Amino acid sequence: MRVLIVDDEPAARAKLRRLLAAEPDVAELMEAPDAPAALALVRALAEPPDLALLDIEMPGGNGVQLAAALREAGVRCIIFSTAHAEHALQAFELAALDYLLKPYTAERLGAALDRVRELLARPAAPVGECWVEGERVSLAEVQWISAADNYIELHLPPRSLLERATLADALARPGWAARFLRVHRSHAVNMAHVRRIERLGSGEAVLTLNSGETVRVSRGYRAALDAFAP
Repeated sequence: MRVLIVDDEPAARAKLRRLLAAEPDVAELMEAPDAPAALALVRALAEPPDLALLDIEMPGGNGVQLAAALREAGVRCIIFSTAHAEHALQAFELAALDYLLKPYTAERLGAALDRVRELLARPAAPVGECWVEGERVSLAEVQWISAADNYIELHLPPRSLLERATLADALARPGWAARFLRVHRSHAVNMAHVRRIERLGSGEAVLTLNSGETVRVSRGYRAALDAFAP
């Protein structure tokens, strides 16, 4: 496992180095004192780290903003290590694997690393597929996606699966935006499963899916629907 530590406090970085050095599968440790240095380091690497451990309050940009940029750069796992509890909701909206509140024990860090190991043990799903609840799912089978608090719900009638992510995060993944059309701030639809489109005078619309379920198109997304299916 290759790990990046980002914290502006030298003592905090030293503690994490010591704890991580005791983990037999941590093969490489990198560190940066702030967000710009961390992003520059990752972009200069041939392969991104497997895990980034991020503080929240740092000069040059906070850890939540950095997490989004590191996701785009290919870092698979994000864990926050911070004294600030109030950012936990934002962290989990970015699909962080854990949120460690300082001071924490070696055992607490170990539990977080076990979650990283579990995720890294899964083979990366090819474009057109994803891992959800330990199951490899074909996106072609997903009729629509809805936001559910800190999760997205993938609807494959008659069942559905939950994944910790935001809808915007999901639609930014390779292959997702080409398959799903966002028709509401809270949901996106696989247009291949749309059986009927009913355009309403209010500027909204209703989509009937192959399953018989209906999904509402809000006024703000009607133009996107009309461009897709005039």
